[in-house]
Amino acid sequence: MKWNKRRKVAADGAHWIPFVEKVTWPFILLALFFIMDSGATSLGTWMNLGLQGIDVLRNPQAYLLSAQPLCSRLSGLSRGQTKLCYLFQDHMGHVARGARLGIHECQWQFKNRRWNCSTVDDSSVFGPVLNIGSREAAFAHAVAAAGVVHTVSRGCRDGQLSKCGCSRAMRPKNLHRDWIWGGCGDNIEYGYKFTEGFVDVREREANHPRGSRDQGRKLMNLHNNEAGRRAVIRKVRVTCKCHGVSGSCSLVTCWQQLAPFREVGDYLKDKYDGATEVKINHKLQIRNPRYNLPTAEDLVYIDESPDYCVPNEKTGSWGTEGRICNRTSPSTDGCNPQEVTTPHKTTKGT
Repeated sequence: MKWNKRRKVAADGAHWIPFVEKVTWPFILLALFFIMDSGATSLGTWMNLGLQGIDVLRNPQAYLLSAQPLCSRLSGLSRGQTKLCYLFQDHMGHVARGARLGIHECQWQFKNRRWNCSTVDDSSVFGPVLNIGSREAAFAHAVAAAGVVHTVSRGCRDGQLSKCGCSRAMRPKNLHRDWIWGGCGDNIEYGYKFTEGFVDVREREANHPRGSRDQGRKLMNLHNNEAGRRAVIRKVRVTCKCHGVSGSCSLVTCWQQLAPFREVGDYLKDKYDGATEVKINHKLQIRNPRYNLPTAEDLVYIDESPDYCVPNEKTGSWGTEGRICNRTSPSTDGCNPQEVTTPHKTTKGT
């Protein structure tokens, strides 16, 4: 089976962005250097920056000037991510903001689901749920990676990062010939490549026996990280502004702009609903051959989801007892005992 890992994606069918193959190599080579010099990954997840990073966001200089360096105080990073942190310290506030953006979007998208993306008070962020290769874990990895692409890309545009600036994306071929391609667009090219290097190094520095379950989970995470990054690219749009006296629009300037992150979340939620179950056989293979092969933009999972209706410390389920449900709804926010077998508080339908 050959998956189209490097297929280019279009933004709103108007603007092809051929940077995926071209600009990632410096970050990949840097990450490979760290992989060769790294041991086992640390406990927890880099997404923990989204929960602990409030001080980093508000006053990063206090960390940089303290006796203990910033990067060594951030729990959840792997060895490779910690080394990248030292090289890109001014990026870490944006990584933290992106992780938080992804966590909040996850909670919004799943607020009426049995699993509602609840967080825990440790560096695992979501607890044992992420230890299961379920479609929920697939979504969590994808939306977090997407969040970092979003915040880093915007940080470049706003002049907040030392290693990037406005987008240098090529002019769309179908843009009106009299319109000017310029302005300061969101630098999705840089946001993509930085996120690939930072997020994926955690998986790439881990060496697992070929064909093992751990290798399968590694490949699953890498695939879903990529799907999250591509979701941001998929939703990129071309924005234009008129200039002229009294609104005459004698001059039109256009640039590349990120879509609101809610659109990215909605897109990934659709991918969650249509996620593909895969198995490991030296590489990921689709479990049911009757289904279509997943693309690089689709989510994949290797484990069935646990029962989130009842509390279970092993799986990280908080259960649904006591949560409000809509007794007139046939959907996941309903109170159908066949859907959720534990007690609920009910609300009247309108």
